[in-house]
This record gives sequence, structure tokens and C-alpha cells, in this order.
Amino acid sequence: MSYTSGARLLGLPLLNVAIGRMEGGVHRRGIARGWIAVGDVAFGVLLSVGGIAVGGVSLGGVAVGVLSLAGLSVGFFSIGGLAVGLVSVGGVAVGLWGALGGLAVARDFALGGLASGRHAGDAEAAEFFREHPFFRTAAAMMQHARWLVLLVLVPLVVRLVRGRARSSPPPG
Repeated sequence: MSYTSGARLLGLPLLNVAIGRMEGGVHRRGIARGWIAVGDVAFGVLLSVGGIAVGGVSLGGVAVGVLSLAGLSVGFFSIGGLAVGLVSVGGVAVGLWGALGGLAVARDFALGGLASGRHAGDAEAAEFFREHPFFRTAAAMMQHARWLVLLVLVPLVVRLVRGRARSSPPPG
């Protein structure tokens, strides 16, 4: 299943959705590219959602972006099971400035079950995480993380809508 919006900016579609399909008994991955990209593999300038997502805000199994949320998350601001970034939150969090997680490793500030950094688990680290906007926002997001699961439904809803549009008879 594939959808590409007609609107383009700088040669890229505003929206591209590409969901994998079977062709001749072989699964072909859907590769989406656009300002907003949703697919098995998604490259989105602003937003990418997919099994592998690369872009500004990236959500997926593996994500690379300015802000990334994923099982394996790499970016300036990372949230994930394994999160690597300038600042990161996750089960295993590795950050240059700050890391918050079960295992937190950072050059400067680390807080977690096992923390390593210049300020690991001390009052300065606690203050850093309390005052930093990313960590305050991440804490608020984690309180509502169950709703992020609904993003998985986006490709399914698109498929359903497109399937109904094809199967309905033309007006007339």
C-alpha cells in the first residue's frame, strides 16, 4: 500500500505512506520519503514513523533524529529502550550532557539505578533533571506513554480508508 500527496515542497511530497507488500511471494518493504513519512522504512524531514525511522522527529523500532522515540533511539534528544544522544532517557540511557534511566551513563549528569558521570546521582544531577525542559517533558510523556501505542494504528487506518475508497462504487 502506498500513498503520496500531490503537494510538494522542495521536490519532496508533504506526505508519503508506504506499507510493505508481497510481490511474487517476496515481501517488499515500503520505503517512505517526504516531509512526513510513514512506512516500514521512513525518511521524513519533519516526522518519520516506521520500523526504521530517520528524520526530524522519529518514532519507530529503530529511530535516528533530532528527537527520537524508539526501542533503539539515537538523536540529540532520545527516548527509548536503548537511548543515545546529547540528552537521553531510557532503560539504558547514554548521553553527552545528561542520561536518565535504569543504566545511565553521561559525561556530565546521570541519574538512575546505576549511574555514571561527573554528577551521578548527586544533588546537582537531581537539579539538572528537575530543571531541564527535555527531562520535564519526557517525564510527562512517560506518564501517558500508553497512548503512543496508538501511533501504530496510523498505517492500519490509512490502509482501511484506502481499501474502502477502492471498493466503493463510483458516485453516479
